[in-house]
Parts: sequence; C-alpha cells; structure tokens
Amino acid sequence: MTVQQKMKTLTHFIKGEEVAGTSGRFSDVYNPTTGETIARVPLASKVEVQQAIQHAKEAFPAWKKVSIGKRVEVLHRFRQLLVTKQEELIAVICQESGKTKEDAKGEIIRGIESVDMAISAPQLLKGEYSVNVGGNINAFSAKSPLGVVATIAPFNFPVMVPLAITSMAVAVGNAVILKPSERVPHSALFLSQLWKEAGLPDGIWTVVNGDKEAVNELLENKEIQAISFVGSTPVAEYIYQTGTKHNKRVAAFGGGKNFMIVMPDANLEQTANAFLGAAYGAASQRCMAISGALVVGEDTEQRFTDILKQKISQLKVGPYTEEDVDFGPVITQQSKATIISYIDGAVTEGANLVIDGRNPKVCETSNGFYVGPTLLNNITPDMTIFKEEVFGPARIVVRVETLQEAIDLINDHELGNGVTMFTSSGAAARKFQEEIEVGMVGVNVPIPIPVGYHNFGGWKRSKFGEGHMFGPDQARFFTKAKTISERWPDETEDATSSFAFPSNNDATSSFAFPSNNDAKS
Repeated sequence: MTVQQKMKTLTHFIKGEEVAGTSGRFSDVYNPTTGETIARVPLASKVEVQQAIQHAKEAFPAWKKVSIGKRVEVLHRFRQLLVTKQEELIAVICQESGKTKEDAKGEIIRGIESVDMAISAPQLLKGEYSVNVGGNINAFSAKSPLGVVATIAPFNFPVMVPLAITSMAVAVGNAVILKPSERVPHSALFLSQLWKEAGLPDGIWTVVNGDKEAVNELLENKEIQAISFVGSTPVAEYIYQTGTKHNKRVAAFGGGKNFMIVMPDANLEQTANAFLGAAYGAASQRCMAISGALVVGEDTEQRFTDILKQKISQLKVGPYTEEDVDFGPVITQQSKATIISYIDGAVTEGANLVIDGRNPKVCETSNGFYVGPTLLNNITPDMTIFKEEVFGPARIVVRVETLQEAIDLINDHELGNGVTMFTSSGAAARKFQEEIEVGMVGVNVPIPIPVGYHNFGGWKRSKFGEGHMFGPDQARFFTKAKTISERWPDETEDATSSFAFPSNNDATSSFAFPSNNDAKS
C-alpha cells in the first residue's frame, strides 16, 4: 500500500451524514507547521453540489415552520458544545492552519460571539405594526427566511467566519450550505458534527468541499437565494458580479490595506506594542491586520522605527506546539514564496529592509512554511508593497509630514477595510474619524474589528454588496420582508365600492392616490 493510499480522505457533510466524494478529484491538505500532507479533500462536481442543494431545499420548509424559540434552543446547545469541546477544536485549527493555540482560542471566542448574536434573533425578527392606517385597515410587516443560502469561507479563520455568517442564517430559518477553503476542511466538518449533536435537523447545515467548479454552481444555481463570501478582493468582485448576475443577494468581503496613523503626541512605546500584535499576529494572515504605519514627522518616524526594530527582533516564529511562539507559519509554500517576492520587489524599488524575516530560524529539520517578521521603511506610495495587500508578515513604515497627508493617502487607496490612529489629541482624532473613508475605524485601538453585535464591513473595493458580517444587519440580509394590510369589516357596514388605494383619510370613495392629508383630490 502506498503512502497516498494510507492518507486520510475527507468527506462532504450532506443530509446530516459524512458523504464520500464521487468526482474523483482531490486536493491535498497540509500541516503548515511541518509541511506534511495530512489528508486529501474531495472536490465536488457540479452534480454533487446540485444534489446537496436539493437536499437542503427539501429540508428547508420544515425548519422554516419551527418556532423561533425552538430554533434558538438548538443554537444554545450548539454554543455549549463549542465551549465544552473547545480544546478539541483548537487542536483542529492549529493542525490545519498553523495558528498558535492562543490565536485559535481567540478565533473560537469571536465565533461564539456571533452565535450569541444569533440567539438574539427573536428580537431582530420582530416586525412593525400600524393600527388604522386608513379605512380601519391595519398594516404590519413580517420577516421570512430566504430559503437555501450559501457561504464561501476563507482559510485564515476556518471557525470564526463560518460561525459569524451562518449562525444567524440558521437562526432566522434558512438552510445553509458552507463551502470552506479546501486548505482547511477539517474545521468545517468538526462544526458539522456539533450542529448534528445540538439537534439541528438534517439538511439544514451542509458542507460541500470544492474549488471553482463548486463555487460556480453555488453562484449560478437558481435555488441558492443568497451568497456570503470572505476572501481576496479579486475573488470577492467575481463572486459579487456573478452572483448578482444570477439574481442573488450577495455580500462579498475582500481584502484590506489597513494603516495605523502614528501622531507625534502618541505614546510610542504603547503604540509599538499595539503594532506588533495587530501587524504580525496570525502571521499577518488577517484581512484586518495592520499593513503598515503612517508616521507623522521625521523625528517621530525615526524614533518609532527604532522602537519597532528592537521589539520585532524579539518576536519568535515557530510551531504551535511551543508555548512561547508569537506566531506560526503561513498557509502554504506558495504563500511563502509570494510574500518573499513582495519583500524582494520592495528592496528593488528602493525600500530599506529594517528587519529581514525571509529566512527565520525555526528548526533545522522543519519544512514548515515560515516567514519571519519583516519590516521595511523608506516606502513611497508608488511602490507595489504600499499599493497591494501582502497576506503575510511583511509590514511597512511610511513617513508623512501631516495628519492630512496620512488621511489623503488612505482615502486615495482602492481598499478601505480598516484603519486606526494613535494619538492623545481629541481634536486630531475627531478630524480623523470625520474625514477618513474606511469602513471600520479605530482610535488608540490596534485592530478595529467590531464585536459580534456591531456590523462588520469595509468600504470601496474591500466589500461588494450591501450586507454585513456580524451585527443586526445579518438578520436583514438573510430574511425578506412581507408587508400585510388587513381589514375586518363589520357585517352591518355599507359595502360601498372604492377604486382608490387605501390611505390615511376616511373617505369611503376616492379616485385619488393615497396621501397623508384629508383633502380630496
């Protein structure tokens, strides 16, 4: 028997069961920490995706009719399982993504916040009611689930993002199909078992592993009512354009180039500490990671760079099995090569390499995908490393002369996911908050990611569509509103004909359009 034959082959999760792939196509799953292949995941064919959608469609009507209270009971049990099985889930995340245990735990906690938000669905589903809008007619609105919805999730948050998007979709009554990244399929299958154990009916939660063939079927299939996506900006734009072309509701979250403005009056020691975690945590593989610092003034830039250089040199990159590691590897060998090419290109364009992390000392026998913390300065806005998102630990320092220059540079950038500013000036902070054109803004906050009960989403080419991740907007995204006007006439009432729309006036017959005044037209 060959090594390939011995390797674990993963499944899909369809109709409440683990289902083997039938396409004959597979993708290798790596442990980024060691570089070893740990499994192979099936890549669903178009027909397999269609079958999964059909099962979800058949399960949806019964789940829609379940009372919101009963649906929330399932979420309560699911939440408790996330807590009790946290250590098992941490191990899964670490093995397939290379994250440190602390980072994996933080991801789970943020995911639980989203489940908590979904548990509040009864409050969010309440409609509006108006008594006697005219002619003894009462008007009210009701929210209904969409049907079968799909989520396409990224590799960098294999638990948090699926929970952030799908928990509310399930709570408000939809059937959900998750297409996780083929690089991190174990986490999605682990969550599938928790949903089943929590009592979610079969078919309401589906995991289809796959690549572009599966994605395109989700985007084009008429049974899919809405699509949520998190990933790179080019793919987010493709998801949005293709999904909306096929009349779907789409919320597609792309990348970010997130800067930290450092003012001369900031506490540079505290700011540098904030920069370390925000810039290098999770090997910088976060759409909300700080990409670089825009430092106001030559003296401030020099002092800040010196402090960063000293602190960054003390960071440790290595395997999650070591307790004192600050961050682990990047997700694939290809990612590592791409990050190094950005560093090389920046140096060629004239950047100064303050800290070189291209060949970190980890373990001589390790074949993991490691890139150490890297810092470059002497950066200009025309350089590629300034303009493009680098999904790895290559960060930059850019000197500007004024706050206005920093704001203008950020506003001119095509991406607008997150931004933060460190200062002790309330006036500067107010100017920054009012003028910056970015979706998520922080003041003296390292990474301005909203908590689970506030909406998450960037501006410009960092987000396509009107939906949000996290927050109350999710309930709106995954439901549709129905407005109902009803009147119960008294049996003795004169049945006089009327050719008018109902209005706020009490006239029994009118050829006018309804209005808020009592005058007859």
